[in-house]
Amino acid sequence: MPDLTGGFVALLGLKFDEVSSEKVVIRWEVRPELHQPFGIQHGGVYCSVVETAASIGGSLWLGDKGQVVGVSNQTDFLRAVREGELTAVGTPVHQGRSQQLWQVEITDGDGRLVSRGQVRLQNLTAR
Repeated sequence: MPDLTGGFVALLGLKFDEVSSEKVVIRWEVRPELHQPFGIQHGGVYCSVVETAASIGGSLWLGDKGQVVGVSNQTDFLRAVREGELTAVGTPVHQGRSQQLWQVEITDGDGRLVSRGQVRLQNLTAR
């Protein structure tokens, strides 16, 4: 299991509600240090959370067979958020021999979709 408490995860203030090979649920509080210059949640935070959810779930699925690396992250920003708690839910779309595709939806406290993304992971296995 990857470290879910330190580094970039801690910097973003991410909290993990569910972590498995089939679903990853992450919550965090939008705060001023995560804003872009116009006072809304920075899009890079969304991209980072999408990548984090996919990578953790994909890594758990691959297990001891190897490790995963992100090869593509496509994240859309749908609604501006200035404050409050956001929740990301990541689920696999495809888990194959060499690659995985994960989808992540991010909602606000009212359940409105604010961002969605997908990450393609490369499964790196020992030969």
